[in-house]
Amino acid sequence: MDTSELLKRVRRVEIKSRGLSDRIFSGSYHSAFKGRGMAFSENREYQHGDEIRSINWNVTARMGTPYLKVFEEERELTVFIIADVSGSIDLGTRGSTKRDTITELAAVLGFSALGNNDKVGAILFSDKIEKFIPPKKGRSHVLRIIRELLDVKSEGTGTDVTMALDHFLSAMKKRTVSFLLSDFRDDGFEQLLKRAGRKHDFVALRLDDPIDKEIPSVGFLPVKDPETGNEDWIWSSSKKARTKYKAAELKRCDGLDKMFSRAGIDHTVIRTDRDYVKPLMQLFDKRG
Repeated sequence: MDTSELLKRVRRVEIKSRGLSDRIFSGSYHSAFKGRGMAFSENREYQHGDEIRSINWNVTARMGTPYLKVFEEERELTVFIIADVSGSIDLGTRGSTKRDTITELAAVLGFSALGNNDKVGAILFSDKIEKFIPPKKGRSHVLRIIRELLDVKSEGTGTDVTMALDHFLSAMKKRTVSFLLSDFRDDGFEQLLKRAGRKHDFVALRLDDPIDKEIPSVGFLPVKDPETGNEDWIWSSSKKARTKYKAAELKRCDGLDKMFSRAGIDHTVIRTDRDYVKPLMQLFDKRG
């Protein structure tokens, strides 16, 4: 992708995602992801209706009139986006690829964090760590993450969630709000997922495309694994073959849902052929 086209795409993503963030997500994001606790802000005079338990008795004795301790949320958070950029992420059969959707989700989350004065960082991974972007504040930093997601040329094609989580846990020693965006074409990462869930406020967003479950009835159909490069042929006109294909994917997805639940990880499914606003809002509202 040449520079001018990349900048146009970054700008289009910014316009859409920033609009959604400003209109819809920022308030829900603030409610869903709490700060580190409450910090003392100031003393002020008691007003009718204030809670008596908040009275600062030392200041009250000194001033001769009731004063309250006022606390506010210690808000500043670090938001971390762990984004899958493996071969299967370029799949998309209804106009939007998984990569497009991941990029827009990362942008919405990034601008929501920016609107709450939080830092944002990212890991882009396949079966390698393709890019590590340390957390920072600012619009230009969020735009950098968008640009990297749009333009990254992955060295790896497979998916290694274990490696990505291990790198993340080693790099981020302090608690973060973290989002893992992937279609999870991998297994064996449950233990690290549990560790991430214990240490961080961790959320999984699973990307799904219609072709993952439903193959068209068009006779012999070449099926190529985008991560391994292996190719096979399916007689797609066979109802039995299509049913078997769908059943295997449903079983895999059910296993992922159960694993996220065992790990105590909030999660939702984002489909490439549907608007992601509703499932993301439902996730935020459930946590708020």
